[in-house]
Amino acid sequence: MARGLKVLSALDSAKTQYYHFKAIIIAGMGLFSDSYDLFSITLITKMLGRIYYSDKSKVRQVNPVVVSALISVALLGTAIGQLVFGRLGDLKGRRHVYGMALMLMIISSLASGFSICTTKRACVLLSLGFFRFFLGLGIGGFGILASATVTMVVCSIFRHGSRPELPSDVPPEADVAWRLILMIGSIPAALTYYWRMMMPETARYTALVEQNVLQAAKDMEKVLDVSMSQIAEEDSSPPSTNPASYPLLSREFLHRHGRDLFACSANWFLLDIVFYSQVLFQGEIYKRYLKPSDKHDVYQEAFYLARIQAILAVCSTIPGYFFTVYFIDRVGRVKIQMMGFFFMAVSFFAIGFPYYSHWTSPDNHKNKGFMVLYGLAFFFANFGPNTTTFIVPAELFPARFRSTCHGISGAVGKVGAIIGSVGFLWASHNKREEGYPEGIGMKDSLIILGGVCIVGMFVTYFFTKETMGRSLEENEVEQSHHGEEYNDL
Repeated sequence: MARGLKVLSALDSAKTQYYHFKAIIIAGMGLFSDSYDLFSITLITKMLGRIYYSDKSKVRQVNPVVVSALISVALLGTAIGQLVFGRLGDLKGRRHVYGMALMLMIISSLASGFSICTTKRACVLLSLGFFRFFLGLGIGGFGILASATVTMVVCSIFRHGSRPELPSDVPPEADVAWRLILMIGSIPAALTYYWRMMMPETARYTALVEQNVLQAAKDMEKVLDVSMSQIAEEDSSPPSTNPASYPLLSREFLHRHGRDLFACSANWFLLDIVFYSQVLFQGEIYKRYLKPSDKHDVYQEAFYLARIQAILAVCSTIPGYFFTVYFIDRVGRVKIQMMGFFFMAVSFFAIGFPYYSHWTSPDNHKNKGFMVLYGLAFFFANFGPNTTTFIVPAELFPARFRSTCHGISGAVGKVGAIIGSVGFLWASHNKREEGYPEGIGMKDSLIILGGVCIVGMFVTYFFTKETMGRSLEENEVEQSHHGEEYNDL
């Protein structure tokens, strides 16, 4: 680099302070809201089936086409939102764009709960899908556990107040319960919006993209325990502009960053195919460990489904995150990602190959081994690529492209999520059942998912760079075609 910036050096070397915890919470609450809103729909659709599809004689489910549409429309919105807001983050700044996305999430979460109509099924579902698309635009963890916990609490309260006489009875208050569950998702986003607006723009964006080093120093003086004399530059002029600057997605950009962008996008795509395929397991788990729907009322069914989701989150997904936090700067991103993909593949193969000969036989219908393998698959998703695919894109690219490239990677991942959550849901049936056509069956679906994990492992090994111990400022120093370094500031 032409000259190091004191403010960025101070940011890297600063001891852990209140500012860091606040930044962690703000970033984490964004992911929290993401998980809450996207995964709560799985529980909500069960209640919608009771309210809008059932009658006194039979308990029915939401049409599979409608379920697929409600899931995919939010994921499609997320993909578009990641592209749009990712690019805006590099052009307009992280602070303001993050605020715009959060505000859109708040409004869309509330609007989802206020979905138009209360009796006309088509009207309710169309308006819900419409608002979930905009919710996805804004989105683009622990949220899974929160959505399950909120569902259990809300259903318990409503059932205590108006307990149905028969399992098939659906009290009018149930139409309020599912709306309330969705609207509660706006609370963490609203709190995050306030906290983020109280914080300054990131120092790296201000110094490296806006070229305003003095303002970056003033902002960091407010939030870090450092004096202005320690971080202010003697030369107040902006950093020198790189004479070889190049635009996004130009030939020069692809030459320098194409491999990294491919690696981040491909790994996120492959991971989301597998991670969002958990809808396959949920249906199987519900069949194994829950009584038939006609044995529960509308609140009980949603409560027990949420309880299973909460148990799985506590036993597998959340511990996976903590393992990653502990090991990521000891083992490295690439090794953790490869290990995660490998053990996910092992879990899918162990369930898939003997699926019809072993796991579905009467003697093994309630075999706890199925739950253990399911839990291991998603433990290693989080102690693996479901964490690292978020981190690596934020550590590989120069500041002026960082938000855009992260958005592109995430958007490609959400295409994989649609394939995993909708495509494999339809393909997993080996006969016509529950409104689904005959597909390739669960065995072949699970084996293919295991194969996807193996592909992810090889893409990680051959294309993904290790970023452990690397300063973000190293991304600003790039190699020209002739091998000399130049300053990207």
